[in-house]
Amino acid sequence: MVTYFLICLLAGSAAGAGTGFAGLSAATVIAPMLIAFLGCPWYEAVGIGLASDVLASACSAYVYKKNDNIDLKNGLLMVIAVFVMTTVGSYFSQYMPDMEMGWFSVFMAMFMGFRFVIFPNQETHLAILDGSDKYKKILSVICGCGIGFYCGSMGVGGGLMMLFVLTFVLGYELKTAVGTSVFVMTFIAATGAGAHFVFGDISAYILALVLCALFTLISALIFSYFANKMEPVHTNRATGITLIVLGAFMIAKMIASG
Repeated sequence: MVTYFLICLLAGSAAGAGTGFAGLSAATVIAPMLIAFLGCPWYEAVGIGLASDVLASACSAYVYKKNDNIDLKNGLLMVIAVFVMTTVGSYFSQYMPDMEMGWFSVFMAMFMGFRFVIFPNQETHLAILDGSDKYKKILSVICGCGIGFYCGSMGVGGGLMMLFVLTFVLGYELKTAVGTSVFVMTFIAATGAGAHFVFGDISAYILALVLCALFTLISALIFSYFANKMEPVHTNRATGITLIVLGAFMIAKMIASG
């Protein structure tokens, strides 16, 4: 039981740090850790990760809103798109094999970690659209559909994909992009978690759900506060290092367990 508690504590704390720092989906960290260390099936692990993301993202969005680092108007367009496609993706996710998806999730976490360490200063120099509000809205809906389906089916990468779209495609300033990302991720997580609980069965992992959700919320509140006070380059590097270390431990565990 102590090991169970510590795994949930570590997973939730790391997930909350990623959410508060850079708008990452909590499922990016929680799902692979539950698979690797608790033997949780892929589908249920993703559902727990997404459920843990709901309050954490909502509270982080509130902190960013207080600091005027969120765009609610344009963010709502993406919410509508992801609402539908996350449900669709969640349904197809139940047919994906546990082990293959577990490895995919772990490598995605490490990939994002290296990306944050090597390229910590994410600016808007590559923004495709700087002027037309009409095309930005169209792109918001299109990208929202893609992100919603990917996040619902894989349970990982939604926050990072959202951050990429908001900064490099739609030209948002970094902190506003993170704030808007966690706002949209609140709805992605809620929709995806609901679908996973309907199509799956987490009755054997209720305790893990409660613990992960609690620790993710606390961690997200703490780190989102500091993220609004610190330079983005430092917060991104810290998140990247965390993901790399966790990914390395999870790979070692999965290899040892066969």
